[in-house]
Amino acid sequence: MELKSRAEMDSRFMWDLTHIFKSKADWEQAYADAAEAVKNIDSVKGTLGTSAESFKAGLDAVAATARKVELVYLYATLQKSGDNGSPEYQDMEARAVNLYVAYSTAVSFLDPELLSIPEDKLAVYVEAAPLYKHMVEDVCRARRHTLDEEREKMLAMLGEAAQSPNNSFEMLESVDITFPPIIDENGKEATLTHGNFGVFRESRDQRVRRDAFETYFGEFKKYINTFAAMYSGSVKFDCYFADVRNYPSACEAALFSSNVPISVYDSLISAVHDALPLMRRYLEMRKKALGLETLNLYDLYCPIVENVEISVNYEDAKTLVKKALEPLGEDYQKLLDKAYNEHWIDVYENKGKTTGAFSCGVYGVHPYVLLNFTDTLDDAFTLAHELGHAMHSYLSAEANEYINSDYKILVAEVASTVNEVLLTKYLLKTESDPKRRAYILNHLLESFRTTVFRQTLFAEFERRAHEMYQSGQPLTAQTLSALYRELNSLYYEGAENNEIMDVEWARIPHFYNAFYVYQYATGFSSAVAIAGNIADGGDPASYLKFLTTGGSDYPLEELKIAGVDLTSPETVKSAMKVFEETIDEMEKALF
Repeated sequence: MELKSRAEMDSRFMWDLTHIFKSKADWEQAYADAAEAVKNIDSVKGTLGTSAESFKAGLDAVAATARKVELVYLYATLQKSGDNGSPEYQDMEARAVNLYVAYSTAVSFLDPELLSIPEDKLAVYVEAAPLYKHMVEDVCRARRHTLDEEREKMLAMLGEAAQSPNNSFEMLESVDITFPPIIDENGKEATLTHGNFGVFRESRDQRVRRDAFETYFGEFKKYINTFAAMYSGSVKFDCYFADVRNYPSACEAALFSSNVPISVYDSLISAVHDALPLMRRYLEMRKKALGLETLNLYDLYCPIVENVEISVNYEDAKTLVKKALEPLGEDYQKLLDKAYNEHWIDVYENKGKTTGAFSCGVYGVHPYVLLNFTDTLDDAFTLAHELGHAMHSYLSAEANEYINSDYKILVAEVASTVNEVLLTKYLLKTESDPKRRAYILNHLLESFRTTVFRQTLFAEFERRAHEMYQSGQPLTAQTLSALYRELNSLYYEGAENNEIMDVEWARIPHFYNAFYVYQYATGFSSAVAIAGNIADGGDPASYLKFLTTGGSDYPLEELKIAGVDLTSPETVKSAMKVFEETIDEMEKALF
């Protein structure tokens, strides 16, 4: 069945962006106001060090302008996410990006000017404007990576061009690429899309799984040199910005913004490498349960419990998620109702809609959640996951002024994964049928595989791709695919390393936001500990307090509020013990 256009979709299952702006005309007015505010930023320049009053007034003006620009940008990008093929929304987003770059350019003086204020005077100013204490501390921490005003301005002006690799990827992957039809389990021709690829790869019919993978990734392979050029361009920008700011590597530059030592990244990869024998054991169990002589990479997503398919429509998923999250308290339940009833969520796939799922916080309004719901249990887990993000954003915005409301990426995946783990535990607690329990255990094992092992594989790919470029090795379709094949062989030893999977790196959008994905793995490991405590009857108060911290402190410190210390390898090692225990339980259930 051909996908509907955006205009043909049922508004009951679409997000309502009029909560941000009532109309395009209102957005245009806000755009004009924001553009004027950006121009007026110039009047702040040179005033921050003159007095405590000027210091506060100047930072207030910058923060107010940032909020205006962000609102304009988020409205445009959310509209475009619903229909990437719309020329109107493409134009709006492009204008919003231009405005954002203009803002970044206008405030490029800010950090150098703050750093030029004598430290004793700066301390007095911050005492009179405590709202900016953490921000100023962060600027001072980056002193040796901050350039003079003119070079900061030049880097800011480069911001729009630096988005070109990602923009090109989005257009090629979400709009231009279409897939040939495949033959489904019933022998009928079926349309293959980004959204339903996940359904076909779970098919009980191995032929369907193989055809889905070969057809889907076959299209990426057709354009693999273009994808390589785009990703290579992204890596080059990462390394350029790291180099001019005097970071040893692009990885360290990315982690610095959250004040995370590179040892956290390295210890994650090391801990997951240590646990690869467990992955080998899991793959052997999967191979045996599926009755396969050879386990292929396209066999990894198929549920290993035969004749159990848990279909969950959207309305049932909403109810299920609420029940599972009852341990988080009544106030959390009320927030879920707000999300359901006030059109925070865009539910179903349509032509041109951004693939996958995401949550986007909009300060002063509420978060928005994008789904591509296909009535599977996985989709119910995705709903729980994205609502975790949404509640984190909502509670952080409610508890903090704008300047301190936005949490760092390192903690971004904790709330989402806590929800997933609580949903798993609820399903295991309420399900007595052995096969259905085994199905749910399989889902938990797959969460470990895809969120800890797979995302760490991605993290290692990113690290090594950037190192290849920095050492002078060209990033081509051949070198990138060879690297990805090597990592697949390492992480999935015991499975057939199908050649078509060498190009999977080309479809990963997160690679254009470098060194992001490792935080899925650390976040999942943290969430396993937090959710385990809450599900066992622990008081969720410290976790709920963590959800209100936003960007008011460094993420490693915020996590300690919830009882997690990521500077210790024990967090990941403890999660691997849960993985092993789940394998034990699964083996007992199956054999």
